[in-house]
Amino acid sequence: MKSRLSLVLLLLSALLLASCGKKKNENEIITHKPKVVKPSAVRKMGDYRQQTKVAWAGSEYTIDLYFHADFSLPVISEGEQRYYDNRTTLRILRKDGSEFLKREFAKSDFQPYISASFAKNGAFLGVVFDKAEGDKLIFAASVGSPDKSSDEYIPLVVKVDRTGSITISKDTQLDTISPEGVSDESEEDGV
Repeated sequence: MKSRLSLVLLLLSALLLASCGKKKNENEIITHKPKVVKPSAVRKMGDYRQQTKVAWAGSEYTIDLYFHADFSLPVISEGEQRYYDNRTTLRILRKDGSEFLKREFAKSDFQPYISASFAKNGAFLGVVFDKAEGDKLIFAASVGSPDKSSDEYIPLVVKVDRTGSITISKDTQLDTISPEGVSDESEEDGV
């Protein structure tokens, strides 16, 4: 009888403890608080100016290139990061300081030569002087990813002739050919 009484008391104690517990609310869902992605500030690629003196067409000229972020152009998105698009002002000055040519370039000037992807998400990366060749001044230009660690871009060539006419084309010439010419394939195997 003593064991029955102990068993009944044990069951009553367990029942009493279970009835005192807080009722589980099935409407509560436990999750982690989402991290708020703070929009970062719009970056600019960096302004620069390049001035080069060059002998061309029988005289000396100064090529003045000014590259800068243009806040009036649409902002470019590269993943989470946003960038201002850019503009370059090209000025070619005669020896006496008078202006032979002044022209501004933006990504829209290169639209026919770039893919739809770069037209939408790429930035104008700039124009730099390359060389004077015959009656033309040759410049390298590019449109591509604004991220400095990226190597995605479309190389372009801008040519200015002695009348001030400008032609733009896609650069199809690789700059990696050695002066000795093309090496045979066995040298490139690393053997």
